[in-house]
Amino acid sequence: MNKQLLQEKLGQLQAEEAELQFQTFNNETALQLGMLIVQAAKQNGQRIAVDITRNGQKLFYHAMDGTSPDQESWIARKSNVVKRHHHSSYYMRFYNELKERSYFQTYATSSAEYAVHGGSFPIILKNTGVIGTITVSGVSQEEDHTLITNAIRMLLIKTSV
Repeated sequence: MNKQLLQEKLGQLQAEEAELQFQTFNNETALQLGMLIVQAAKQNGQRIAVDITRNGQKLFYHAMDGTSPDQESWIARKSNVVKRHHHSSYYMRFYNELKERSYFQTYATSSAEYAVHGGSFPIILKNTGVIGTITVSGVSQEEDHTLITNAIRMLLIKTSV
């Protein structure tokens, strides 16, 4: 991807992070959001695992039939990126591509602990900041990311009515 396209993609991802913020986020919010993600994956014929963690507490986890224990490793590694940088793992992938540098060398990290692939998104409280992560693993990084962002949009629309 050329630099102009990378910058456009980063702008889109930043706009998503600014848009997809919650007024409140409790255990019921996590359950509703997790179920929306699982339902969307089922409708799309996708097999995923999803994890929603707030302040270190796992509020929702589901691994669909056909997934493997490997998804748990991907979830942990992608969510570590979000916890460290307070940006989606997809954003951090494109950010480092734009800078033409290795994430692992720049941040002195290991691929055993961090995965710079789409599929983990910060739980952002308005006027507070990042309080957790929503992570999906099982399909392409773009599809993982999109399952999360579409579900957040649906939930925010549903709860604002």
